[in-house]
Amino acid sequence: MIKYALQCDQTHEFEGWFGSSADYDDQSARGLVECPVCGSHGVSKQIMAPAVAGTKAQRATPAPDPKMREMMMAAMGEVRRYVEDKFDYVGDAFAKEARAIHEGKSEERGIYGEASPTEVKALVEDGVRVAPLPPGPPKKTEVN
Repeated sequence: MIKYALQCDQTHEFEGWFGSSADYDDQSARGLVECPVCGSHGVSKQIMAPAVAGTKAQRATPAPDPKMREMMMAAMGEVRRYVEDKFDYVGDAFAKEARAIHEGKSEERGIYGEASPTEVKALVEDGVRVAPLPPGPPKKTEVN
């Protein structure tokens, strides 16, 4: 395993773990690496000393608990289902409707939909509270 410091084209910084550097290159080329904050696929590696499993420092750290990962994935799935069941889907009008709600021009309610990284950045800069929806389960065609 190798850990990379990553940054999207909207300057959000995050980490990603990959089986190898070739795995990162392959997934990035196929558009599978995305920013967890804004969903941008314009992601690049940052300068860092990569953490590679098997080094002395890594041997002292216990391996991630598979049950914990399962629990986290289940919790994210429940959040996604709740939003899909209880909030209004506004499609690609998300940025416009979120801004209207924020400004009091539209009824206050929970909404979800799609927005470009540029639209999300503008909403955040203007104080509109938005958050990415947890991803749904991967499609069978997207699994290695």
